[in-house]
Amino acid sequence: MRNSKIFVLLAALIMISCSKAESADPAEVAPSGLTVQATIAQDSTGNVTFVASASKATSYEYDFGDGVSRASVDGKISYKYSKSGLFNVTVLAKNDIGFTSKSLKVDVIVATAVFWSDEFNYTGSPDPNKWGYDIGTGSNGWGNAEQQYYTDRQENAFVSNGTLKITAKAENFGGKSYTSARMLTKGKFVMQYGKVEVRAKLPKGGGTWPAIWMLGSNIDQVGWPACGEIDIMEHLGNQENKIYHTLHYPGHSGGNATGFNHTISNATTEFHVYTMEWTAASILFFVDGTLKYTFPNNSTVPYNHNFFIILNVAMGGNFGGAIDPAFSSGAMEIDYVRVYK
Repeated sequence: MRNSKIFVLLAALIMISCSKAESADPAEVAPSGLTVQATIAQDSTGNVTFVASASKATSYEYDFGDGVSRASVDGKISYKYSKSGLFNVTVLAKNDIGFTSKSLKVDVIVATAVFWSDEFNYTGSPDPNKWGYDIGTGSNGWGNAEQQYYTDRQENAFVSNGTLKITAKAENFGGKSYTSARMLTKGKFVMQYGKVEVRAKLPKGGGTWPAIWMLGSNIDQVGWPACGEIDIMEHLGNQENKIYHTLHYPGHSGGNATGFNHTISNATTEFHVYTMEWTAASILFFVDGTLKYTFPNNSTVPYNHNFFIILNVAMGGNFGGAIDPAFSSGAMEIDYVRVYK
């Protein structure tokens, strides 16, 4: 009889234990391990694709940081921002028990309209309402031991057949053996943040040094490199098809500048689109729509004030290198310059 009572007691304990185990369903816990990936479209449309994943999540909720929130069952969602900016996105992974959250920042540029441009759809000298010139050699060859004398002559800068030609020539002028042009929007147009896009074909020949670049508009007050310099595109005839994207600022200027270089095809025989997209969070460099280099902008570097645009072809110098003795002339041909805001 005693053994029977013990058996009954053990059976009851086993049943209670099983009942408790069944009620403690391990699936009934809040989501965990949330990860979020954001892919920003590189065409300045404002489109961003998000992919979120978390263990035990049954739904997701996105706050896109611009006042808009949306839900997603599988964690995947696409969103189009209506304006440029650095947005703080918050994602919730949820189920009936609870939720977990994660935040990330997305730096979006939306190019909705051309803010300023020169399409070069006229004939003659470049538009004086948009472009001025640096004339001469500078106090010491513009700081780079260059060999050209910059002029405002049509022989060195002329618009025809829909393109601007900035032409470097082998000729004795102003004590130099070469002439060229250095055009700039200083005093006519400046910008802070936005997108600069230039479609150009580059000159051929050892010693040519074409550049599409920008300087801080406070250069006369603070000097260089404190004003900041953004080199959207530089090319050396002695390194044909190698494209440089460079930033100069205090502590990182001249040979210690920050940047990236890469090789493309047909830089001197075909047009390519050179683009810089600039926000308070980053400066991005593209060639033909492909992102090549990202520079993280912040308050410690001089890239949060107005800059003006410069187009020029230098000859030789510390960076341009040796000039081919057979060089007679070469032009950087520009289809358009467009600024989007």
